[in-house]
Amino acid sequence: MTRRPRGEIRIPASLAESAQREGRLAWLDALPALLSETAGRLGLVLGEPYEPGGRTAWVAPGRTAAGDDVVVKVGWRHPEARDEADGLRLAGGGGTVRLLSEESRGESTVLLLERCVPGTALSERPEAEQDAVVAGLLRRLWRAPPGGGSFRPLESMCRQWTEEYAARPAQERSPVDPGLAREGIALFGSLSRPGPDDVLLHTDLHAGNVLAATREPWLAIDPKPYVGDRTYDVLQHLLNCPRRLASDPLGLVGRMADLAELDAERLRLWLFARCIQQSPGWPFLVPVARRLAPR
Repeated sequence: MTRRPRGEIRIPASLAESAQREGRLAWLDALPALLSETAGRLGLVLGEPYEPGGRTAWVAPGRTAAGDDVVVKVGWRHPEARDEADGLRLAGGGGTVRLLSEESRGESTVLLLERCVPGTALSERPEAEQDAVVAGLLRRLWRAPPGGGSFRPLESMCRQWTEEYAARPAQERSPVDPGLAREGIALFGSLSRPGPDDVLLHTDLHAGNVLAATREPWLAIDPKPYVGDRTYDVLQHLLNCPRRLASDPLGLVGRMADLAELDAERLRLWLFARCIQQSPGWPFLVPVARRLAPR
């Protein structure tokens, strides 16, 4: 799909495609007015949106009336982004971009964020460097959750995946041996049970969500916070290293466990479970799952 301009606001193709797929065209039609009103009220000058941009939010650089460089992120409400602002607020800029303000506007959330300069993604660096940076950021981000239970438990996300997998027709499940597949899916239940050492997780930290900055060398963006086992938090990075994952999954698990100061066996089991769950759409994970399977 080509970009569909609304008023004088340019809409990235990825956002336009996602809005059509998710039935959010009315939201997209209302976006220019919301951006214009927000910019006027907050005294912002908006730049061109980032490309390829997000699939659930319009994100662009901006400048305040005081001359401060910021990022404006306007997205529709959806479960994954529910606690993004609270997670950033709790981190307080330690390893993440700073949250400058948050507003709820009908079906939209408007975030004003610290801008990373130069803002190049960690994914442009060699993967060995990515490993060290991601592990270092995660160790800083992991902290005891605040009281009151405002953040969702990791167990709830894993339960949803288990239910979604079970609802698939048999021919659409993982092509591995059915017994092995059942074992992998069952692990989501046992590994995600709440425990005394649970921490607040990012759950989506990979090299594309880490940007070069001046305040710190690297800052994480786009947290999707849950409370649970810290070992889980390494998985998204591992899944974003497909060549190494395919060639030497056990070696990659051992390296990241060492860097993140985690138990390698527990990380292997988590990765095995995720490979089973993801393999219907990512066939290359089938042999990876077999190599990671419990002995």
